[in-house]
Amino acid sequence: MPIYVQIFLLAVAFIVFVLGVMYVTGLGLRRVCFKIIAELEETRAVSPGKAVRLQDERKNFFRVGTRNLRPRALGVLLADGLVIKTGDGKYYLDKEKLAEMKSKVGKS
Repeated sequence: MPIYVQIFLLAVAFIVFVLGVMYVTGLGLRRVCFKIIAELEETRAVSPGKAVRLQDERKNFFRVGTRNLRPRALGVLLADGLVIKTGDGKYYLDKEKLAEMKSKVGKS
């Protein structure tokens, strides 16, 4: 097999591997987002008065890896507006925004 074909196949394999890892990480992030939403619904944290504390940063800075996706998932939920952070560092769920997102997913 010519060397150019081998290089091309290696590049394609690398790209497929990277895309696969990104997909699996996305599935994990999605799972953690659903867990955070379920936790907030379970504690009935739906208003600033009922807000609860959540882990929003890594506990050990030197432990680098993809093991703890919770801070990243919380950031995604904050960016989407599903979870709102209060001034004292607590979090609550925006029920209207969650219902809107569920209706969008249900229509698709």
